[in-house]
Amino acid sequence: MSSIPHLSAEARSSLPQHVAIIMDGNGRWARQHGLPRIEGHRVGAESARTIIRASGELGIKYLTLYAFSAENWNRPKDEVDALMKYLVHYLRTETSELNKNNVRIEVIGQVWRLPENVQDHLRKSIATLSKNNGLTLVMALSYGSRIEMVEAVRAIAQKARQGRLDPADINEKVISEHLWTRNIPDPDLLIRTSGEMRLSNFLLWQISYAELVITPTLWPDFRKPQFFAALEEYAGRHRRFGGV
Repeated sequence: MSSIPHLSAEARSSLPQHVAIIMDGNGRWARQHGLPRIEGHRVGAESARTIIRASGELGIKYLTLYAFSAENWNRPKDEVDALMKYLVHYLRTETSELNKNNVRIEVIGQVWRLPENVQDHLRKSIATLSKNNGLTLVMALSYGSRIEMVEAVRAIAQKARQGRLDPADINEKVISEHLWTRNIPDPDLLIRTSGEMRLSNFLLWQISYAELVITPTLWPDFRKPQFFAALEEYAGRHRRFGGV
């Protein structure tokens, strides 16, 4: 692992296993710079690339990026099309680099709603990177936490109806096993950029005990210094999980 400057020994010794990020502020960044919203997404993709690489270098095991929410389908078609184009471009150009860096990809969300060419590139990238065991990059695409929980409840109810599950046996573990994140540990740290104080329907079940860091930095400006600052803040927290 390469040495990482500007991160304290304390922070390096207490890194979160799983970091989740709500990448917010692309549109505002573009507006502040007198540019179209699409340009904010393009520069924001550079921030994502930087944070993915930094996470792998640090030895963080899971990084979940809220790349496209279920509600984002309501945005103008040209903006949605541009986001899909950037996603395909990223997968096409970065999969080889991800492979060199021992990164694997998982996707959570209603993947079936994505354009077919996006689904094809996702499948190819996931297959290419499937044997890697370094950083797991979790891409939340067409994701909504309430939808995720509704689908989990439906699956559990179906098993109970079929007599395969006693309702008395339904507990937190059973619910977690029916979520899209069933093979992914809960986040230790949730970062939200742009200063907004809301969760935006993101991993509502999974972040029950995550540490929250809200930064005023807009996502296109969020790079290594801001990421390291969030990790330093996390290292200074005392996680009690409801205890003393």
